[in-house]
Amino acid sequence: MDYDVKSHLREVLSQLPQGVRLVAISKYHPNEYIEAAYAEGQRVFGESHEQELRQKHASLPADIEWHFIGHLQTNKVKYIAPYVTMIEAIDSLKLLREINKQAEKCGRVVKVLLELHIAEEATKYGLTLDACRELLEEGEWREMSHVQICGLMMMASFVDDKEQIRREMQTAADFFDEVKARYFKDDDAFCERSWGMSDDYEIACKTRSTMVRIGTAIFGPRVY
Repeated sequence: MDYDVKSHLREVLSQLPQGVRLVAISKYHPNEYIEAAYAEGQRVFGESHEQELRQKHASLPADIEWHFIGHLQTNKVKYIAPYVTMIEAIDSLKLLREINKQAEKCGRVVKVLLELHIAEEATKYGLTLDACRELLEEGEWREMSHVQICGLMMMASFVDDKEQIRREMQTAADFFDEVKARYFKDDDAFCERSWGMSDDYEIACKTRSTMVRIGTAIFGPRVY
């Protein structure tokens, strides 16, 4: 392996303040890269393709926490429900229902994050703030005993304007406070704020992120 995953991982971890966890985004990277990060103590990895995730789950250490970070189609939920730790991108009530149904079949509770669409790019998935309020207000999620809503996730706009990125992340942080106070006041599990990637995780750490999703800065350009 020519690429030094371990030193890049150490570099990223040294910059994360206390209370911010790293999700190492391993999609499109081979097992040996994940094994190198694992040897350094990293246990949380993120994937966005169900088939690739299945293959990696089957061939890598059993104590890895797999996060599904991409747009998830409802018909793919059944394949990852038996083992995925967290699904970070809930963008509809339909998807939430399907995860609850498939997790129940496996006798599991799957942790999830509600994905917000704050960025000004049409290509991003996620719930608008109003749609997220509506989903929570409607309350069906309270009856779902096999999913646990643990917080919010968002992706900032892919722009050079650092102030715009900061503003979008701050909007998500403020919205987290609103939702926490209104729906999850006594629920300690609702604590995660997942924003920040390789290009903007330093801003994310200053806007109260608890979980950053970093791939390129650790693993380099996509391998396959």
